[in-house]
Amino acid sequence: MKRKILNYSELHKHVGKLSESFIQMVVSNLLGFESTAKIKEFHIPLMKTLKYFNSNINQTKMYHEMFLKNFPEVLIVLKGDVDYIFQNDPAAESIQEVLLTYPGFYSIVHYRIANLLHRIGVPILPRMITEYAHSKTGIDIHPAATIGQQFCIDHGTGIVIGATTKIGNRVKLYQGVTLGALSVSKSLASAKRHPTIEDDVVIYAGSTILGGETVVGHDSIIGGNVWLVKSVPPFSKVYNESKITVGKNDF
Repeated sequence: MKRKILNYSELHKHVGKLSESFIQMVVSNLLGFESTAKIKEFHIPLMKTLKYFNSNINQTKMYHEMFLKNFPEVLIVLKGDVDYIFQNDPAAESIQEVLLTYPGFYSIVHYRIANLLHRIGVPILPRMITEYAHSKTGIDIHPAATIGQQFCIDHGTGIVIGATTKIGNRVKLYQGVTLGALSVSKSLASAKRHPTIEDDVVIYAGSTILGGETVVGHDSIIGGNVWLVKSVPPFSKVYNESKITVGKNDF
């Protein structure tokens, strides 16, 4: 099969439509309006998009079949994500509100879909899907990152999660958190460059955690605006001690 000629605008349009189709299906399913059998209805837009990245029709069909086979498990994980977000955000009045309005959940859906595609070996498309969500929410999650179950992003704008990041279960991130890499040479691109966040960790707004050897132990709390490049043990509380002076306004 001859590979299609790349049309940048057309390709991005396909990816956008595919991404919105997936979010529609996920939200409808979790609201109880559609069964998992409906997943098969997305084979046409998925196949159309996959063909841009592989000229081998048999390989493309294999990707498609593997996606359909594994996607019901992704839906189960997403159900756990939305329940955890609802349980941990006092502002959330219903599951429906989380599903329909939360940018954090929107970005998690796209990450989970892209991560599945990445794990089955699809090139480029996983990154395009997460970058589509990035453009909509300001939340940047690399599809190769490993993220456990019951993941919560609160607000979310400005969050960055690098490719080799490992995040455990029941982790909560606030806006502006960076889980990034220290500067390394290109030859180390395949090495673990991003931190490990163990289970039951909360990381507050604006914190930056860097480095492949940095581990945040389970049940820890990382306060706002913390800069962390070394590991902390389980049950840690890490915070900045800043001095705030309030003076009299003489004007």
